[in-house]
Amino acid sequence: MKKKNVINLIRYYAEKNDPAFREEAYEIARDFDASGDFQLSEYIMALMSSANAFVPQMHEDQMTFFRKIAPSHDSLPLPTPIEKDVIGIINAIQRNMGINKFLFQGAPGTGKTESVRQIARILERDLFCVNFDTIIDSKLGQTQKNIVTLFDKINHFTCPENTIVLFEKMDIMGQVQPAMLKGLDNLKEQITIIATTNHFKHFDKALSHRFDLIVDFNRYTQEDLQEIAESILNNFLDDLKIAGRNPRLFRKILGLNKKLPSPADLRKIIKADVTFSEATIECDYLKNIYKSFVGSAPDDLHKLQTQGFTVREIEILSGISKSQVSRILNGDGQTKNAFKEHQKCHSLNATNLLFHKPKKKINLAEVYRKAEEEIVWR
Repeated sequence: MKKKNVINLIRYYAEKNDPAFREEAYEIARDFDASGDFQLSEYIMALMSSANAFVPQMHEDQMTFFRKIAPSHDSLPLPTPIEKDVIGIINAIQRNMGINKFLFQGAPGTGKTESVRQIARILERDLFCVNFDTIIDSKLGQTQKNIVTLFDKINHFTCPENTIVLFEKMDIMGQVQPAMLKGLDNLKEQITIIATTNHFKHFDKALSHRFDLIVDFNRYTQEDLQEIAESILNNFLDDLKIAGRNPRLFRKILGLNKKLPSPADLRKIIKADVTFSEATIECDYLKNIYKSFVGSAPDDLHKLQTQGFTVREIEILSGISKSQVSRILNGDGQTKNAFKEHQKCHSLNATNLLFHKPKKKINLAEVYRKAEEEIVWR
């Protein structure tokens, strides 16, 4: 630390120039770090971080290019390789060593934005997402000016060490603007930026080289997706207080689908299937899940048997008792016909319930009374 650093600190404090005061303090911390006094450097960093914990990041008039995003408190199951990368990013941010620009790339629904929200929660940081609709302008040269203004606002955040800036779907800008490259190059070390893209193949190489780490979110195996689906299902069953669980049958159903959808789509499908199920019927949600992942209703008992389901599992999926299932599968023609009639009647009853008015109930006592009156009259 030099004399000018002390003078600058006193001057900035007297002028109430908080951003300049903090920047000078960080400069002193970096100087101590470079000279090998790591403990004092970390102590200064910790003081600056705790001192700004309750200071608002920006005022309303500064929110033109941003929208604040709430951190996520939902569980986020990730494959081990991606999870390790995310943990590594958290460690890098906490160490304040200038590794502060990260790019998440992968197909839609693979957990890129959700991971950013989880990082913000774990680090207890405010998360601001750049609103590109306000950045991109059809006027010649205006987009460049907006980008310059954007980075100026980012570099003048009140508490940069308590902030994460998300550039979601960064490829939406199309052609890379020189101002974007310059802004990333001149970004303050205390600012953490995480960008996401769904189209990394078309991502500008000059832009990708500005990031310290690129995390690939396309590393889900079929086994990973099955484990994630099971975790999602258990969470929804817990939320709705549904006791019936049959993880073995659930995994069998998923195994019939050779290419499971993305984690985001899995969440949507399973949520709908559980929500629309009948809570009073044991594992009724599994019928809906079978239909969603196989593409047909579980009403063909022989097909279910061919797919490897046991008699008990077929009973759960079809709603037919084990004894009837056994007789049908063993070739009892009379039971088969009865089962077909049962299905036909069930279908007609459902149709009547939906599209027809219910028929009036016949009062037999009234019928007998009228018949007796007619006989007496005659």
